[in-house]
Amino acid sequence: MISVSEAIRIILEQSKPLPTERAPLASTLRRILAEEIVADSDLPPFDRAQMDGYALRSSDLANLPTRLRLVGESAAGRGWHGVVKEGEAVRIMTGAPVPVGADSVQKVEVTREEDEVVFVKEATQPGQFIVPRASEIRRGEKVLLPGEEINAAMMAVLASFGYAEVLVSRRPRVAVLATGTELVKVNEKPGADQIRDSNTYSLASYAQLAGAFVERLPLAGDDPELLKREIRDAAQRSDVLVLSGGVSMGVYDFTKAALKALGAEIFFERVSLRPGKPTVFARMGRTLVFGLPGNPVSVSVTFNLFARTALSAMQGCLASALKEEWAVLERNVKGAIERASYLPAQLETDESGRQIARPLKWGGSSDFVAFARATALIIVPEGLRFVEAGTIVRTVRLPG
Repeated sequence: MISVSEAIRIILEQSKPLPTERAPLASTLRRILAEEIVADSDLPPFDRAQMDGYALRSSDLANLPTRLRLVGESAAGRGWHGVVKEGEAVRIMTGAPVPVGADSVQKVEVTREEDEVVFVKEATQPGQFIVPRASEIRRGEKVLLPGEEINAAMMAVLASFGYAEVLVSRRPRVAVLATGTELVKVNEKPGADQIRDSNTYSLASYAQLAGAFVERLPLAGDDPELLKREIRDAAQRSDVLVLSGGVSMGVYDFTKAALKALGAEIFFERVSLRPGKPTVFARMGRTLVFGLPGNPVSVSVTFNLFARTALSAMQGCLASALKEEWAVLERNVKGAIERASYLPAQLETDESGRQIARPLKWGGSSDFVAFARATALIIVPEGLRFVEAGTIVRTVRLPG
């Protein structure tokens, strides 16, 4: 049995980068950048007005109120390209280019315009209400880096610098397969001793959040030969195969046997983790295989700790698969001597600005209803049976 950190180290070692591809800008939200994004122009590309008002020479406002001759207008997309001389002003709109000769902008609220003359009631300082050219970014500077996940704000950056197509990592292809004779389809009524399949839906959703294309495979039951065929076929067309169930030590736990029979290289079979000890990680050819426990909470915890880590690394993502944070524990929790515990919780901020970890009341690794409210996992290191309220604990945020 290996530690969580050792399991993650092995997974990262085996997670090779996927090829890159060029994708239309509109389709790249939440994709992982595979190139440096460089500014192709200064930003702003000219001295830009911050206010509606008048572009003028601050030295003309020594005696107030001042009367200036209105010589033109500068609007966004339609600038005035003369030179502002002594005693002159140009009407200007927010975002418009500040004309040569003007060194400041006075807001319209302290002016009055009449018959091509503007009366200015307050003085300005040089540079007032002007965003200087290249003050935000200079042409040739790097603005985004490979490995960053493209968010909505970054879309504006890419568009502004002309990236109609963007080099990104190819999205991983993930196949999801649930085992167990007790499982029936979601649209079927369970018979005696049966339950509906829920794991393939949560796994597929988590994989999509991690940027993958997902294929949900038909239920495999507990037929060893069918399971081997499903695993072999899925591995041939997927980058990652995620199996749930059949990885423990029971008579009907066939997943590890099937993987070994198919010649998979198994890197580990048990992790010092609660919930989720019987987790298998293997490789079949170029395909990574995760055999996760069958209980729904164990599935969610192990996928996000391990499979999500692989998917993130395969796409070259710079950020950790799960964001680690610290929080104050609101209520006592129990740990385990022999395993690290990852316990469902909600993260909140109290009135003083402290982050609080509120443990959820849950009935164990099968209590998927309680887990549905979790936004994070509280990490209790192995060796600790008990952690008191008020202790600062390590947490990881769950995606979505």
